[in-house]
Amino acid sequence: MSEHRRKSPQPQGGGRAAARRAAQQSTGRRAAPSRRATSVSPSESPSEAYGEERQYGSRAEARRAAQRGGRRRGGDGAGGRGRDRGGPGKKRMIDYPRYGKYGFRRWVPSWKLVSGLCLGFLGVLMGVGGISYALVAKPNINETAKAQNNVYYWADGSQMVATGGAVNRQMLKYEQIPEAMRNAVISAENKSFETDRGIDPMGIGRAVWNMATGGETQGGSTITQQYVKNSRLSQDQTFTRKFKELFITLKVAGEEKKEDVMAGYLNVSYYGRGASGLQAAARTYYEKDATELDPSECAFLATLLKGASYYDPAGAPDIDKNNATAEKNTKRAKARWKWILDEQVKDGRMTAAERAKYTKFPMPRPKVKDAKLGGQTGYLVELAKNYFLANNDKGITAKELELGGFEIHTTFQRKRVEQLEAAVTKVYEAKIRPEERPDTDTHVEFGGASVDAKTGAIIATYGGQDATTHFTNNADATGAQVGSTWKPFVLAAAMQYGVRDPSGPPDQPQSQRTQVSPKSIYNGDNRLRIRDYTGKIWLDPDDNEWRQVNDGDYDYGEIDLRTAMEKSANSPFVQLGMDVGTDKVKDVAVAAGLKDDKFMANSTVPSFSIGTSSPSAIRMAGAYATFATSGQQNDTYSVTEVKQGGVVVFQHTKKPKRAFSPMIADNVTDVLKNVVENGTGTPARLEGREAAGKTGTTDGNRSAWFVGYTPQISTAISMFRLDDDETNKEREFEKMFGTGGEKKIHGASFPASIWHDYMTGAMKGKKVISFPEPQDPGEVVWGGGAVSPSPTPSPTPSEEPSEEPSPTPTPTQTTPSPTPTPTRTCGIFDPNCQAADGGANAGADGGAHNGGADGGGDSTGADGGGDNTGTTDGGDNDGGAQGANGNPGGTGSIWGNSG
Repeated sequence: MSEHRRKSPQPQGGGRAAARRAAQQSTGRRAAPSRRATSVSPSESPSEAYGEERQYGSRAEARRAAQRGGRRRGGDGAGGRGRDRGGPGKKRMIDYPRYGKYGFRRWVPSWKLVSGLCLGFLGVLMGVGGISYALVAKPNINETAKAQNNVYYWADGSQMVATGGAVNRQMLKYEQIPEAMRNAVISAENKSFETDRGIDPMGIGRAVWNMATGGETQGGSTITQQYVKNSRLSQDQTFTRKFKELFITLKVAGEEKKEDVMAGYLNVSYYGRGASGLQAAARTYYEKDATELDPSECAFLATLLKGASYYDPAGAPDIDKNNATAEKNTKRAKARWKWILDEQVKDGRMTAAERAKYTKFPMPRPKVKDAKLGGQTGYLVELAKNYFLANNDKGITAKELELGGFEIHTTFQRKRVEQLEAAVTKVYEAKIRPEERPDTDTHVEFGGASVDAKTGAIIATYGGQDATTHFTNNADATGAQVGSTWKPFVLAAAMQYGVRDPSGPPDQPQSQRTQVSPKSIYNGDNRLRIRDYTGKIWLDPDDNEWRQVNDGDYDYGEIDLRTAMEKSANSPFVQLGMDVGTDKVKDVAVAAGLKDDKFMANSTVPSFSIGTSSPSAIRMAGAYATFATSGQQNDTYSVTEVKQGGVVVFQHTKKPKRAFSPMIADNVTDVLKNVVENGTGTPARLEGREAAGKTGTTDGNRSAWFVGYTPQISTAISMFRLDDDETNKEREFEKMFGTGGEKKIHGASFPASIWHDYMTGAMKGKKVISFPEPQDPGEVVWGGGAVSPSPTPSPTPSEEPSEEPSPTPTPTQTTPSPTPTPTRTCGIFDPNCQAADGGANAGADGGAHNGGADGGGDSTGADGGGDNTGTTDGGDNDGGAQGANGNPGGTGSIWGNSG
């Protein structure tokens, strides 16, 4: 090789760029540090260049050469560094990254490596499976049968009742189980039961397919799997539990006879109504032993295994009000019962001739309540149970709750519950006589709820006379409209949002609206034409003008909203709702604590503002409590804490929200305080305490309410007549004219009396607190045709006279003339109380307790309270009779004509 060397090119510049080029040119060279690197001819061998390497054409080529430097067979001039990096002579147990491979191939595992890892994984899995199989224990039915009761506690920690555990169970041997029951269950739940190994992949596939296509299906789980699941007291939805259940299922399938598995499954399954096991179910639903069940009854009981809450014809509204009704459950049960019978024919387990015998659905007997849940206890337990199931974040189901072992601490105060029940019972015993007045005094129901205003805790309810005979909880939603107790939400909406500018769009921003003061003047005339906010007359679906009727056809003329609330005039609040927007009225009601559900009426019509909605007594008490707390809203609740096995599984968390400002809430309270002190709510007045509230009577006199509060407690009382037979699809609320011996029931009669008696006892010993003084809320608005003395334009045009008939029939009655203020009042249940000064206690304020009579003798309530009938869509005057010219000595009506 020539010894001549070419002179290295000189760098063309200095600085970092030159240094970088020099470094690139020297990449990969292996010369000793003391020797200057030289370049060689491309034809010359690198091994002959005295340790020098070729000059590479690019940086990428140089980088690849550098990467291969340590991998060459036989090493290099650097002393065989390739051997140190896994070269020849060094063997590895796991060849990864792979030797002798370059680029991405170096990181692709070999088939030997993959096979080895798979075999190793399978070996570990088999080892874990074997150990798990050896450690798990088969179900012990006797242990399952010992499930505990649930214990409910009063707010003070004392025990209310122990109930609900799965104690209604009797074990049956395989021979005692009807063959028809076994066949029904196999055809419905697990067709391959007699041949499978406890787990049926094909069954799971069928279940998924039928679910996707919307067809009827068996469950994906086998009978063995369900037996194992139902036998375990813990129902936690965890991976550990599912993992254990898998091996328990395999162990049961491998070690137990199919007969034992079938008997175990039917003995531990839950059939609803507190019945666990086939024998308990047969006694509960058909009052017979399991051995006496026919194939049709067996098919029905097999139906319940899919989910008793949704297949029991009695319904389970405490579980799901919307989907578990008696009607929907019956429809589902009949369809599945028929399907199970047909499947048995397909499977060869029943002949077509035998199937033809069973065409009538075997309706089970009605649900019977536990005697321990009589009186108010059953209603309280139901409320607490439903609240816990709806609000726990552990996913605890009704079925798990039925297994028992829970400690449920409620908010209910025993003394308050007893006081509320006593107040209602007093009215029943004194006034309601179904034997004497079957046409007016049957099916009379009361409902009530009392809430701690500061927290939302439900301290007392009245659900009916006895939870074991009257199944509907009257403290919950019953469908009874609330009438004029809705008007405070209209007033609050007017102050919150203001009335709209007639020239603006419907959904106007706050800046275009005028905030309303309770001093605002509205037209209170009877049969007032109702207009939308632009002044256009509102037409009903039949294109008739909407004319709002006042109770008793009373004309109030121009009246401020404070007085309109006091006298419960309808027309001002209907027009006010139109000016503000009935959607805004709804928003305020929801913000106060009501739910926008099926009990919320159509909010696009004028009548929405006078109470066509039908929320529960509990929610009405909670919504009024928002006014009591100056606009701070607290959700009502009935459970503070739940424990299972000493471990807390649920705890209530208070989450107050601001519904509206203190200015709005305090002004509403001040107006409602005037209702109790001077208006239709005077029968609810409390001695030595401030109270605020509102009466309500609905169209046709089909329900009556009083809802009121002190700064500490808010209470709602309802009254209605309704047949308790929930299977009767034709049942309707019945009119209450003549009920209790009264010409008409108003909110100020029985409901206000119950409220007064209960609150008197409930507030005893509590600190006397006054409501906050209200701030000036806004401007005085003239609406509904009321003419302002100032040039300020009215939001709606003036009322025009019309001879058009009202679309809603109203009674005819002359307007009663006012009477002097009475000199004394009578006891609420004092039939011999005599009116002084002629028609005493008739009351210019709307009646109060004792409406005067306009004649002497025994005439009661004639013209003193007026025969004021209900108004369109929930309106009421609530006893707005002004008393009538009674002669001295006339007997006053006990309830007067306040509503």
